[in-house]
Amino acid sequence: MSDQINGQKRVAYHFILLMGIVSLFGDVTYEGARSITGPYLSVLGASAGIVGLITGVGEFIGYALRLVSGRFADRIKAYWTLTFIGYVLILFIPLLGLAGYWHLAAFFIIMERMGKAIRTPARDAILSHATKQVGRGWGFALHEALDQVGAFIGPLIFYVVFILEGSYHEGFAILWIPALLTLIFLTMARIKVPSTEKLEISGSMPQHKGKGRLPRIFWFYTLFAFFSVAGFAHFQIISYHFKTRSVFSDAHIPVLYAIAMGIDAIVALIVGKIYDRIGLKSLITIPLMTLPIPFFAFSLSHDLAVISIVLWGAVMGIHETVMRAAIADLTPIEHRGFAYGIFNTVYGASWFLGSTVVGFLYDLSFNFLFIFVVIMELVSIPVFFLIRRESFMPAKKY
Repeated sequence: MSDQINGQKRVAYHFILLMGIVSLFGDVTYEGARSITGPYLSVLGASAGIVGLITGVGEFIGYALRLVSGRFADRIKAYWTLTFIGYVLILFIPLLGLAGYWHLAAFFIIMERMGKAIRTPARDAILSHATKQVGRGWGFALHEALDQVGAFIGPLIFYVVFILEGSYHEGFAILWIPALLTLIFLTMARIKVPSTEKLEISGSMPQHKGKGRLPRIFWFYTLFAFFSVAGFAHFQIISYHFKTRSVFSDAHIPVLYAIAMGIDAIVALIVGKIYDRIGLKSLITIPLMTLPIPFFAFSLSHDLAVISIVLWGAVMGIHETVMRAAIADLTPIEHRGFAYGIFNTVYGASWFLGSTVVGFLYDLSFNFLFIFVVIMELVSIPVFFLIRRESFMPAKKY
């Protein structure tokens, strides 16, 4: 029996690493492109307003459709199919190099974001089955760490291309390599474990039966995410401040983003282990670490700005590790894709709403901006205690 358990654990580790490599090459592809999307669209003739609209629509679609794709994945059990479809759409990124007009580039960008929406709930549900064998937090931490290695490398590709006096087209041509490697490693993962559900053994979380029903603690958890994420400023707003207030030069800003991605990867590994040890109590770190970010980021001090980037990357690591792991522990396997879809949709809506408010308040008054962030994070703390109380209550039987 122990040999069988160890064998399953070994398979789970190999599978998580393969899926991590898939995300690594995927991030090299689309994070590399995202680091220069704004300037590239301007070269193609798009105005600042158009760039903002394309980015906003893409991000909204990238999160909003996850509700539908997650529900659909649970209903027809097509986790692998949707994961493949979503990753195939990443091929629109290297095609950007062939776009002669911003209209076509906008279509390619939005299609890639749609692919992200299609694959993410299904992929996270697949991963959640394997992480049951190795520890939810640690499993998602390994995946996130590899993912962020790609996010670190991607922007540097264009940096090197430009240093060597190359063009946008040459940079996008290079991205064909990681894009195709993404699909190759995804196929290897599918062959390795065709039925990931078999890796999830029975645990302490009961299987709540019912049509589309999710436990009450999941809704408290989603509400906590909404408030804590609403006060988390997007890097685009922070980098806008760095440029307009001359805190850092243009060349240094993408390097700061790469640093944030590196911090994300390191913190993910640490917090993943912490989550497996103390569980939902680790969620309190999110509002506590988010609170000081705007005070440091929107200052004129280089040192405080660097601290804000470190904190920003750390909070992103917690978001991508603890938040994803907790969903798997809080929800039954038969509704897992739907749960990830709901959570990701709320997460995206909150981040979009919060970043929009922070952006407008930035122009109006820093004091109002700080007040907004403080209120959002403080409101999330009582919700955290509701989650804690609910976690100690016996689960209802449906």
